[in-house]
Amino acid sequence: MSPITPSIASFSKPLFEDVAGDIDVSFEFFPPKTEKMEETLWESVKTLEPLAPRFVSVTYGAGGSTRTRTHATVERIARETSLEAAAHLTCVEASRGEIEDVAREYWAAGVRHIVALRGDPPVQGQGFVARSDGYENAAALVAGLKKVAPFEISVAAYPECHPDSPNKRADLDNLKAKIDAGADRAITQFFFSPDCFFRFRDDAAAAGIDAEIVPGILPVSNVAQTRKFAAMCGASIPGWMDKLFEGLDDLPAARQLVAATVAAELCGQLYAGGVRHFHFYTLNRAELSYAICHLLGLRPKEHLSEYRRTA
Repeated sequence: MSPITPSIASFSKPLFEDVAGDIDVSFEFFPPKTEKMEETLWESVKTLEPLAPRFVSVTYGAGGSTRTRTHATVERIARETSLEAAAHLTCVEASRGEIEDVAREYWAAGVRHIVALRGDPPVQGQGFVARSDGYENAAALVAGLKKVAPFEISVAAYPECHPDSPNKRADLDNLKAKIDAGADRAITQFFFSPDCFFRFRDDAAAAGIDAEIVPGILPVSNVAQTRKFAAMCGASIPGWMDKLFEGLDDLPAARQLVAATVAAELCGQLYAGGVRHFHFYTLNRAELSYAICHLLGLRPKEHLSEYRRTA
C-alpha cells in the first residue's frame, strides 16, 4: 500500500456530495445608474430567474438617494418577470408621511414585500439622526409599515454586531424589537465564518428571537470593495482572504474562481450545519451566485426559463 493512502482515506467525504437541491434562495440587487449598468442588471435578473428564488430585493441608497431608481427597478421586476420583488425602504431623510406614501405606491404596484432598514446617513461617517417627523429606528418603521398594509417584512441582522450598537446584547435587543414590531424574518449582514453565523443564531434564540434568520452571502471578487462594505456594517475580513486574492488584480477569471471557491465552501459548511435558506448579495452579477446555487443542488425550473409576465 502506498504510504499516502492512509492520509487520503482519512479525508472526509466531498463537501457537496449530499446536497439535494432542497434550498430556498433570494437575491439582492442595487438600482443601476447608467444604461450599461441596467443591461448588466437585467441580464443577471434573467439568468437567476429560472432558479425560482423566494424573492429578489432592490436596495435603497443612503439618504434615499436612489428612491426613484429603486422604485422603477422594483416595478419592472414585478411587471416583467415571474419574481417576487421586495423593495428596500429606510428611515433616513424622510418624514413618516413620505415613507408611508412610498409604501402605498409599492402596494398599489403589487409589491407585497419590504426590506425595512434604518438606513445609512447620506454622508459617510456621520451618525444617524432621526428627523423630528420621521421614524426613529427600524423597529418603528416596521410597525408603521404594518399599519399601512399587511406587508411581508424582512429586516437586517448583524452577526458581528452593528457598528452603532454599544455591545452585542444591545444589538440583539434591537433585532428582537424589530421582530416584535412585526418583521417576518431577519437577513444577516455578510460574514466569512460558518461559526459566526451559528453562534449568532444560538444567541438570538437565547434572547427570545424565534423568527427565521437567513444568512447573507457576499461572494467576494474585490477585496478592497469588500473591505469598504465591511467597515460600514461591522463585518470582519479574515487575513487569509487577503492572501488568497494577492496577485490576482490583473487576472479577473482567476479572481472569479477563487471568489466562487471561498463562498461555495462557506455555503457548503452552512448547508452541512442544517441551513437551507440563503440570501445572496449579487452586486448585480449573476455568475458567482448562480454557480454556488448549482453546487448546492439547485437547478432551473423549466417552466420559468422562458416565462415573462406582460401584465
